[in-house]
Amino acid sequence: MKISTKGRYALRIMLDIAMHDDGKYIPLKDIAKRQNLTVKYLEQIISLLNKAGYLQSLRGNTGGYRLAKNLDEYIVGDILRVTEGDLAPVACLKKCGDFCQREDICNTVSFWRGLDRVINEYVDSYTLKDLLKQAQDKVNNKKLHCTM
Repeated sequence: MKISTKGRYALRIMLDIAMHDDGKYIPLKDIAKRQNLTVKYLEQIISLLNKAGYLQSLRGNTGGYRLAKNLDEYIVGDILRVTEGDLAPVACLKKCGDFCQREDICNTVSFWRGLDRVINEYVDSYTLKDLLKQAQDKVNNKKLHCTM
């Protein structure tokens, strides 16, 4: 399993919106500028996040995006699944599509299931609130080191 740029950028977008949340809608161009990404590519990802109910949008001069829920209601694994689909490490474990015809005789399927479980437990153990705290701690540590 490899997380695509869409998955990585989806987390960056959600975290950027959380970090700059002042109750107002955040223009996409502002997010794109801070994240050094094109507006066109962000539109594709924002569309997925919006359809999933993760964002509220407003058109017009004061428009943009803001979070639709509380920070602790956003599970990192769910955000990744919006852009990535199933996070299974091998195709034979994917929840949709054809199942492996060798599953009954496969000697490695239990290993892959274990890896799948570990991956999903890990990404599901983090919330957007956790990522925001880590980002804030990182900024605070930099400030602390710069003042010494």
